[in-house]
Amino acid sequence: MEEAEKSDIFLKPLHDAEYQYLRELIYQYSGINLHEGKRELIRARLCTHLKKLGIDSFREYCNYLKQTASADEINKLLNILSTNMTQFFREKAHFDFLANVLPEMIQRRKKQGSARLRLWSTACSSGEEAYSLGIIVQETLTEVSGHVDVKILATDISSGILERAILGKYSKERMQDVPPHWRAKYFKAARDSYIVDMPLKNLIQFRHLNVVGPWPFKGPFDIIFCRNMMIYFDKATQQNLVERFSECLQEDGLLFLGHSESLVGFAPNLKYVIPSVYRKV
Repeated sequence: MEEAEKSDIFLKPLHDAEYQYLRELIYQYSGINLHEGKRELIRARLCTHLKKLGIDSFREYCNYLKQTASADEINKLLNILSTNMTQFFREKAHFDFLANVLPEMIQRRKKQGSARLRLWSTACSSGEEAYSLGIIVQETLTEVSGHVDVKILATDISSGILERAILGKYSKERMQDVPPHWRAKYFKAARDSYIVDMPLKNLIQFRHLNVVGPWPFKGPFDIIFCRNMMIYFDKATQQNLVERFSECLQEDGLLFLGHSESLVGFAPNLKYVIPSVYRKV
């Protein structure tokens, strides 16, 4: 096939049958519910991948997926379609609130005979949210006497984006929301970037996880951040996910959602605290 013809094929929109198949496959493996408005996004993101595979049409790609049923290829598909928008201290009010309540939470844990604190960033993307949590925790620990056993779990469905998170290297542009004194304290400056310092890195365990699949842990967690992820799921998946979060939260533990998300009618034992923050009671 001539190059002009090939590029013309890659400009064709997804037909209904192929789009419906991809939607169902993505929902089956990730719980993400893609509506009709996402058709052009899927087409645009997959075009380069199909070219790399030497596949000339979306129909052929769907047949390839059906024939191989390869976990590796499905993982690549999810990596390509995952939305990875994030930044340091995104939705700053959440981090300000966390900084205010964390010292009291740690003191309560100590009175209960536990100096243990567990946090979970459920869709950590390239790591900015997890490292932001780590900074708030580190700053809080300077105010609290005695040892505290702290761990932050950071998970994402995209193995590719997790590699960037583990590397912990960020351009100067991406560091604009980190106050200068924290940049100096928690990062090493390179020529055109910043690299997370080891004490902060050591707080965080990055793991590949499809959040709607099995969880290889039970918690309990004191803090769970699940922000701007549930908007991609249907109501049944959202309900199930919230119930699972609730089960693995400590009593008085906090669940943080995105500002466009709500728990209305979902979980009677999760009570509103401030906009998009809920406490387990």
